[in-house]
Amino acid sequence: MDAPARGGRIRRQHEAAILAAAEQVFARAGFQGATMAEIALAAGLPKSNLHYYFGTKAEVYRAVLAHILRLWLAETDRINADADPSEALAHYIEAKMCLTAEHPDASRVFANELLHGAPEIGDYLRNELRLLVADKAAVIEAWIAAGKIAPVDPEHLFISLWALTQTYADFETQVCAVLNRRSLGPADYRRATAHVLNLVLRGCGLAPPISEGNFPCST
Repeated sequence: MDAPARGGRIRRQHEAAILAAAEQVFARAGFQGATMAEIALAAGLPKSNLHYYFGTKAEVYRAVLAHILRLWLAETDRINADADPSEALAHYIEAKMCLTAEHPDASRVFANELLHGAPEIGDYLRNELRLLVADKAAVIEAWIAAGKIAPVDPEHLFISLWALTQTYADFETQVCAVLNRRSLGPADYRRATAHVLNLVLRGCGLAPPISEGNFPCST
């Protein structure tokens, strides 16, 4: 491996470690309570290295938010005019549940940002996200017009999907209390995924998968 390629791999590894550590620190302490020193310690890197990749705490915070948004929104690609509605919606639900399990702290950071009025990502929500949902809502409306799914409110369908999937991270303490668990494991997520699939797909007039939710994550 040549030096530029090796350098690029090391940079990606360090940035991934920083983002993972920052998710944990911001989720626990919030933006105001978090420090660059805590993030560097959690990432296992010297503080100087952290400043090399991200100059300020605000830059790290925005990177965490941007990262989870990229992961979440990439999973909407399967919702398109040529897709089978049942398969597309099932894939989106399963992928969102998987991301909730793998990045629970990122989901909590995102939720906390919204609770504070979305000072960092408000413009994104009002512009890029709104346009993306409008585009996917048009797909849902076309499916309805073609008789492929039952009439539903497209925008509220997405709002419901976000609530149904992200609650297992954002309100894990409440979920664990109800289920009498110390923490949620793969079996819990398989059960939850099966429930959300059944609830949403039947609400759209579609048959849910026969299996108990395809949940490939190891978390």
